[in-house]
Amino acid sequence: MKIGLISDTHVPTMGDEPPIEIKDAFKDVDLILHSGNIHVPRVLDWLETIAPVKAAGSIDGDRFENPESFSMECQDDPRVSPIQILEIEGHNIGVINNLLVHGIDDELRPGIIERQLKNRPELDFPKMIETIFDASIDIVVFGRMNYAMIEEHQGLLFINAGSPVLPRNLRKLGNVGILDIAPGERKASIIELSQFTK
Repeated sequence: MKIGLISDTHVPTMGDEPPIEIKDAFKDVDLILHSGNIHVPRVLDWLETIAPVKAAGSIDGDRFENPESFSMECQDDPRVSPIQILEIEGHNIGVINNLLVHGIDDELRPGIIERQLKNRPELDFPKMIETIFDASIDIVVFGRMNYAMIEEHQGLLFINAGSPVLPRNLRKLGNVGILDIAPGERKASIIELSQFTK
């Protein structure tokens, strides 16, 4: 199964809709996981023209649209939950916006987990992640940092797709991710959207 990973779309502050290049990057995906900073639900509608969508985090549209109508429209959106836990092809995937790991003071950017394990080898990341999701997880998809990363530690695959519009907090065309999974197999990659610019 091929899954598109996206986070931190920042519509409408960064544009009326996500970059059109996402449609090329996600052209063959079976599912899209949005790991937060959605802002407005029409982003999910736009993504659903490509593939079914599941999203984690919240939609904070009260800053951009009528807060009363927004909250009524979104509170029962079946695509959105504070966290998502999906069992697909024998893998337990946990999706969250802000991955706050108890006992880790740093934001989880590239290299942070490795540094923490070097300084504190007793850390049990599978248990720490299980505490967050209240379930055993082997693939963690998260967002918020705008820094793309794919790292494997203690049997866990950590993926942050970065942002299609604010990679590394720079205002430019960014990236999304792809997760290919099959029973006993998993492979993630970061896709630079600039390769699809015409």
